[in-house]
Amino acid sequence: MLIQSLRMTARDWRAGELRFLLVALIVAVSALSSSGFFIDRMRAGLARDANQLLGADLLVNADNPILPAWRQEAQRRGLLLADTVTFPSMAQGGEGEASQAQLASIKAVSNGYPLRGVLRVTTSPDEASAARGVPARTIPAPGTVWVDANLLPALNVKVGDALQVGERRFTIAQLVAAEPDRGASFANFAPRVMLSLSDLKSTGLVDDFARVTYKLLVAAPSNNDLARVREFETWLRARIELDNVKGVRIESIENGRPEMQATLERADRFLSLVGLLSAMLAAVAVAMAARRFMQRHLDACAMLRCLGMTQNGVGMMYLIEFAIVGLAGSVIGVLVGFGAHFILLQLIGNLLPADLPPVSMLPALQGIATGMLLLVGFALPPVLQLRNVPHNRVIRREQAAPQPMALATYGLGIGVFVALLLWQAGEPKLALLTAGGFLGGFAVFALVAWLALKLLRRVRNVSGHQGWRFAVTSLQRRPGATIVQVVSLALGLMALLLLTVVRGDLVAAWQRATPENAPNRFIINVLPEQKEDVARRIAGAGVDKPVLYPMIRGRLTAVNGKAITAATYTTEDARRLANREFNLSTMAQAPEGNDIVAGKWYADAPGVAEASVEQGIAKTLGLKLGDVMRFDMAGIVVDAKVTSLRKLEWGSMRANFFVIINPQAMANAPATYMTAFHLPQQGAGLANTLARAYPNLTVIDVSGIIRQVQEVVDQVVVAVEFLFLFTLASGVLVLYAALMGSTSERTREAGLLRALGATRKQLAQAQRIEFVLVGGLAGLLAASGAALLGWALANYQFKFPWSFEPGVWLAGLVAGIVCALVGGWLGLRSVLRQPPLQTLREAG
Repeated sequence: MLIQSLRMTARDWRAGELRFLLVALIVAVSALSSSGFFIDRMRAGLARDANQLLGADLLVNADNPILPAWRQEAQRRGLLLADTVTFPSMAQGGEGEASQAQLASIKAVSNGYPLRGVLRVTTSPDEASAARGVPARTIPAPGTVWVDANLLPALNVKVGDALQVGERRFTIAQLVAAEPDRGASFANFAPRVMLSLSDLKSTGLVDDFARVTYKLLVAAPSNNDLARVREFETWLRARIELDNVKGVRIESIENGRPEMQATLERADRFLSLVGLLSAMLAAVAVAMAARRFMQRHLDACAMLRCLGMTQNGVGMMYLIEFAIVGLAGSVIGVLVGFGAHFILLQLIGNLLPADLPPVSMLPALQGIATGMLLLVGFALPPVLQLRNVPHNRVIRREQAAPQPMALATYGLGIGVFVALLLWQAGEPKLALLTAGGFLGGFAVFALVAWLALKLLRRVRNVSGHQGWRFAVTSLQRRPGATIVQVVSLALGLMALLLLTVVRGDLVAAWQRATPENAPNRFIINVLPEQKEDVARRIAGAGVDKPVLYPMIRGRLTAVNGKAITAATYTTEDARRLANREFNLSTMAQAPEGNDIVAGKWYADAPGVAEASVEQGIAKTLGLKLGDVMRFDMAGIVVDAKVTSLRKLEWGSMRANFFVIINPQAMANAPATYMTAFHLPQQGAGLANTLARAYPNLTVIDVSGIIRQVQEVVDQVVVAVEFLFLFTLASGVLVLYAALMGSTSERTREAGLLRALGATRKQLAQAQRIEFVLVGGLAGLLAASGAALLGWALANYQFKFPWSFEPGVWLAGLVAGIVCALVGGWLGLRSVLRQPPLQTLREAG
C-alpha cells in the first residue's frame, strides 16, 4: 500500500494536482512559524538572562532608602550585596553660554555592581552603539562618570570632557556599551549617566522631594547556593508584611521584570493570532484544493474499485498521499517561517537584546503539528468521500451522496479551528472572541456578497455589452464560489488596510486631538524659593503667563478609616496605586481642562479637608463622593473628604493631578513645584539656562519623547504589516482555489460559447469584468470593515474623535481589483487556450 501511495503521489505531482495544496499549507505554516520562532527566541533570551536582567539573583526596589535591618540580615546569611540609586536629572556639557543641557537617567552604583551579568564599557562611540565593549572590572572612579554614547552628540562633548551633574563636575571616562540590568532599550528614553555611589551626595540632587528609586541587589556566593536567596526572600516578604512597609517591590529570577513578561505575553498572543488569521484563510484554500482533488479523482477511484481495491484500501492510499504532502508542506513552511523571522528581527531589532539565543526545535515542531492539524481538519472530509465512490461510476456518471462519517469530519474541521485558536491565544475568552469575530466577519461579508449577487441579477441587462452579460451570468451561475472568493479576499485586504491606511488616519486623529499649542516641556523639582525666578525666566522665553503648580508626594494609607494595602484590592492597577506614592496638588480653583462630573468644587474653608479626584482613579480604587481618604505626606497626615470627581483631557498634555486637596488643608505639607507649557522655537535655549542656574531642576522635552515612542510604534506596526502579507497571500490563495475549482466548468462554457460564435477577446473581456466586480466588492467590504474597526478603536480604546476618510475606500477598491485580476489571471489563464472542438468532444 505504501508503494502504491508513493506512485500515486508522484503521478499526481507530475500532473500538477498537489502543487496548490502544498502552497496553501506552506503559507499557513510559515505564517505561524515566523511569529513562533520570533517569540521563542525572545522567551529563550529572557530565560537565559533572567538574573542578568536583574543584575542579581534578587532585586529589592524601594521608594525610600533600604532599611539597615534588611541589609544586615542578608549579610548574616552570607549573601553578596550591591546598591544602586536611579533618578532623572539634567546633565550639562560645555562652558558658559555655549553649554548644553540634556535630561539624563542618573545611576549611582556601589562597589561590586553588577552581581550578575557583565557591564561592558568602551571609549569608542561606534563600539558602544553596537553594544561591543570590554567587561568593566570596577565601577566609575570617584570624580568620573560613564555615559551612553548618544549623550555625546546631544551635549557636544567627547570622552575626556567635563560633565556637570547637579552641583558637581565629572570627567567622562568611559561609554556604556552594555548594561545588564537596564532591560530593553525602549524602557529607557533618557541616556544613562553612571557614577560612583560615593559621589552621589556631592551632586546635591537627592533630597526629600526627589523621586528616587533605591535598589538593593542580592546574590548568592555561587549558583549552588540559591536556596539562601530564596530563604532571604521569604524572610524579607514576611518583614515587609509585618511592618506594613509601602513602596517596596521584590523581583527574583522567577518574576523578574514583570512589565517585560507582560509585554512578551501580549506580543506572543497578538503575533500568533495574526499568523493564525493567515492560517485560517489558508485552511479554506486547503479545503477547496482538497475538494477539487477529490472531484478530479472520482473516475480513478471507481476504476480502482473495479480492479478489486477495497474501500479501506482506497481511503488508506489517499490518506498516505495526503500525509506525505502535509509533512512536506509543513517542513517547507517551517523553513520559510524560519527565514521570515529574521526579517521580523531586522524590522524591530533595536528594540531587542543584541545577542538573542539560537532557535529551538519547539517552534518547528509546533509548525509541523499545525500543518498536519490543518490537513486533518480541512482536507480529510473530501478525501474520505473518495473511499465511497461506487464501482458503477465507470459507466454511470453519478456521484453517491456523502456518507454520515464524511459529513461528520466537517465538524472536525471546526473543532480543529477552535483548538488552534485556544492553543495560540492561550486564553479561552480571547480564543472564543477571536473565533466569533472571524466567523462573524465571514458571515457578514457573505451576506453582503449574496445581496450584491441578487442586485447584479437586476442590472444584468443595463448594458448591452456582451462581456458584461457573460460576466454577470457567470457570477450568478456559481453563487457559492463567488461568495467565497469575495469573502476571502475581503478578509485579507481588511487586515492590511487596518494597519496601513486606517493606521495613518488613527495617528492623524490623535494629532488633531492634541492642540497645536499643547505643552511640550515639563519642569519638575522646583523648590519654593526658586518658584518666582523660574516663572520669570519661563515668561522671558516667550511663554504667556506660566503657572507653577504645587506637587506633594503622599501615600494613601486609609479609606473611611480602614487601613489599605495592596492586598485590599483585586485588580493589578489598584494594587499598584496602593503601593506607590501619589503626586498630590493643591489650588483654589479647578485647573483648565478639568470638568467636574460629580459633586462640586470645594470652598476651601478653614479646618476642613476636601479632595477632588479624577474619575478614572476613583473607579479603580472604588471611591465615591463622601469617602474620606487619608494621605501621609512625610509624616503630615490629612484626612480629605471626596467632594467632587473630575474628567481630565489627557490628550491636552497639561499638568494633570489625580487628587487635588484644598489649600488650607495642605498649608504645612512639604511641596515642590512643577509646570507644563508650550515653548516656542525661539525659546529653545531655556533648558540650558535653567540647568546652569538651578542644577536640581529636571526639564523634560515631551516632544522628543513622543517622537521616540512614535518611532517604536512605527517599527512594531511595520513588523505586523509584514505578517499581514501572509494574510493577503492566503486571501489570494483562496481566490485562486475558488477559480481553480471551477476551471473545468469554465473551460466547457468557453468552448461552447466559442462554438456558438463568441470570440476569445469577448470571453477574455468577460473574465476581466468578472474579476473587477469580485475584487471591487471585496475591496469595498474590506475598506468598510477596516474603517469600522478604526472608528471603534478611536472611540472606545483611544478616546479621541474620528472622521471617516474616503481614501480608505479608494485604496480598498484599487487593491481588491488588482488582487482579483492577478489571482484570476493565474487561475484561468489556460481556459481560453483549449480549442472549441476538443472541449465539445470532452463534454460529449
